Amino acid sequence: MWRELLPIGRHPDSHGYRRFAWTGADTECRAWFKEQAETRGLTYEVDRNGNQWAWLGDPTAGDAVVTGSHLDSVPDGGAFDGPLGVVSAFAALDELRSRHAEFARPLALVNFGDEEGARFGLACVGSRLTAGQLTVEQAHRLTDGDGVTLPRAMEAAGHDPDGIGADPERLARIGAFVELHVEQGRALDLSGDRVGIASAIWPHGRWRFDFRGEANHAGTTRLVDRRDPMLSYAETVLAARREAELAGAVATFGKISVEPNGVNAIPSLVRGWLDSRAADQESLDQVVGGIEKAAREYAEAHGVDLDIVRESFTPVVEFDHALRDELARILGTDTDLKVPVLGTGAGHDAGILSGSIPTAMLFVRNPTGVSHSPAESAAEDDCLAGVLALADVLEGLACR
Repeated sequence: MWRELLPIGRHPDSHGYRRFAWTGADTECRAWFKEQAETRGLTYEVDRNGNQWAWLGDPTAGDAVVTGSHLDSVPDGGAFDGPLGVVSAFAALDELRSRHAEFARPLALVNFGDEEGARFGLACVGSRLTAGQLTVEQAHRLTDGDGVTLPRAMEAAGHDPDGIGADPERLARIGAFVELHVEQGRALDLSGDRVGIASAIWPHGRWRFDFRGEANHAGTTRLVDRRDPMLSYAETVLAARREAELAGAVATFGKISVEPNGVNAIPSLVRGWLDSRAADQESLDQVVGGIEKAAREYAEAHGVDLDIVRESFTPVVEFDHALRDELARILGTDTDLKVPVLGTGAGHDAGILSGSIPTAMLFVRNPTGVSHSPAESAAEDDCLAGVLALADVLEGLACR
């Protein structure tokens, strides 16, 4: 399975993945998921929001146990973020069948659409729509860098966008959702453990900073006569680093758009996107508030106008304590596998769904801690340990 997925959407120069929602690479990944489901005799379906499901047992029976993740990527992302959870889901099912496990509850494997938000700028679109955290009106306003709307992109890829929206009936069928994911950090590597259990997802959000100045000639305009928004933006990037360090949090300006974007032209507009995350809401508010204050001061000093828009936000997610404890109990029975419990600064579909259904997460060790990069990695032995841990969890939750 891993070998089949590896070449899909891989850029020949960067060696990173560009599996953006509702593009050709995404379509290939979705075809792979469907083939895996049908090869195993599972009931395959695509829901109204484009999420893919593979069912063992009656999909309408209720109290189902669900596992899976996503197959799309960030720009030039790594091979493991998302796909490891989907591949491991199929592998765990294969493992349970080899054990001749008898299922007492329906089991479903899922590929959530557009988790990374690389194309339309909003993460977890498929699960947000399903959970009602993204309205139909908001979804219709999402556009990519070429001005293509989400509905148009879905339609071009063969999915009818007319039915998108909240899907409470589907969520009502699910008794538990467990997502396996490569760790995006080095906690497990530092502790020496192969697999861990998630405790919570840090609160996090995305903010757009629009610095508006005055375009002019780079060679003839005196420095004192300039209203250069790039200066204010650059100073704000440095302020973000300072504020994050003070609060023990993280803050990143990772995307920028410049107009007119000419080498010999002073910009008229610099638009930067901030991603910030912290262990608690108070710390996050402190960081973002400090960045906004600094940005406004810099903009005023340089005669630049500034608009700040919060484009997305997810509050702290505490995973279901009962389900989390059950995972620890299952993995701690008749095994020498240690299962540390750790928090994460990364968002996931499991976090979005946690407000609607009991959710939990398993992490697989990442030896470098690098993620959202072609250097992202996990050892085969650790991945297999993750598969076995997931199989044990599914057996404990869904089997007699």
